[in-house]
Amino acid sequence: MGLFDGAADGSGSTADLAIACGLPVVLLVDAGGMADSAGALLRGFCSHRAGLRIAGVIFNRVGGAGHRAALARAVADLPPRLIGFLPREEDLTLPARHLGLIQAREHGALDAFLDRAAAWVAQNLDLTALRGIASDAAGAAAVMSAASSADAAGDGCVLPPLGQRIAVARDDGFAFAYPHLLDSWRIQGAEIMFFSPLADAPPPAGCDAVYLPGGYPELFAGQIAAAATFMAGLRDAAARGLPVYGECGGYMVLGDGLIDAAGVTHRMAGLLPLVTSFASRALHLGYRRATLAADHPFGKAGAEMRGHEFHYATIAREGPGVPLFRDVENARGEGLPDMGRCAGPVTGSFLHLIDRAA
Repeated sequence: MGLFDGAADGSGSTADLAIACGLPVVLLVDAGGMADSAGALLRGFCSHRAGLRIAGVIFNRVGGAGHRAALARAVADLPPRLIGFLPREEDLTLPARHLGLIQAREHGALDAFLDRAAAWVAQNLDLTALRGIASDAAGAAAVMSAASSADAAGDGCVLPPLGQRIAVARDDGFAFAYPHLLDSWRIQGAEIMFFSPLADAPPPAGCDAVYLPGGYPELFAGQIAAAATFMAGLRDAAARGLPVYGECGGYMVLGDGLIDAAGVTHRMAGLLPLVTSFASRALHLGYRRATLAADHPFGKAGAEMRGHEFHYATIAREGPGVPLFRDVENARGEGLPDMGRCAGPVTGSFLHLIDRAA
């Protein structure tokens, strides 16, 4: 998305964050098929929002020397510092799938790729200028980091830990846990214990809560269904009354079944009344505000939560049962259906929780 693009109501953009945090912006402009128009574009970005400081500009997908000269001439009278030109380089294109770029952990030659990218950047950009802009931002970043740590240690808006020793699924199928969430749990005194369902590992012994974050269960549905030790450990944790919580992909795994893109149904954990499908995909995307329908480790019934929904899965069957969230709204304040399900200590929904509403 672009600098001024955010939630559906126009808030939460990168520009909003830069102003709120006092941070300068380095604008990356796709210059493919553009020359003199770059001046008009950059002039518009610089004047569009009061209080926003665009400190530098980098042009990407640049052609030969003539293209570089035309771009430099077009922005010569504008205040942002010209940091450099990145030429077209198809060898440095990252593959993507339906939820974004292929994860770094799945990139087979990541170190070599990063080395090539670093050399390419060093050859084409003024790194001294870029470091100077970054040093200007360091003070503001330090203040924000200290405030974040203080917020996590105090009441703030962060989510309470699921437990004291939290088993967190982490591998290629379960990789969408917000770092700030896990960090805040650690600051609040919880221990994070990672395990891999794709390696057929159960939740670690001694854990008192289980968290299945989002990811790509649809790509590994057969492997997950065949992970007997993982499934048995998950069901045992639920039977012992441990909080078991799943978000998005994790929610799908807690259900009865997952239908893959080929229409094949794979048996999941069977802990929630849910069947999801990738045979007919539909995009669900946006910020959400929701209220807990019942008491939960994250708060009492009625507590308001903020989160983000981003998936292509559709619900083939959901329920009966108590929803996890009621009074769900999108960023425009428009009402949405109830989300998720609760079955004793097992809960989940398609919502990636960010924090409690202020």
